[in-house]
Amino acid sequence: MRLLPILLFLIVVVVLLLPLVSRIRLSAPPARRPLSDELVKDPVCQTYIVKSRAVRRTESGQVRYFCSEQCARRDTGA
Repeated sequence: MRLLPILLFLIVVVVLLLPLVSRIRLSAPPARRPLSDELVKDPVCQTYIVKSRAVRRTESGQVRYFCSEQCARRDTGA
């Protein structure tokens, strides 16, 4: 008979603590993601620009990144 109150107490504690533990786990700050974009250097004006926003030119199989269309034109001499 002594086991029944202890078992009942454990059930109540588990039922009350599970929502609390899950709330604490959900409120933890998310892990920081690494930045998916990188900076590339414009070969004409030597400025850095985010790769996803850079103007791309492929020459002899090599990709070159520019900050603007003007720099890309200056590089090709057109």
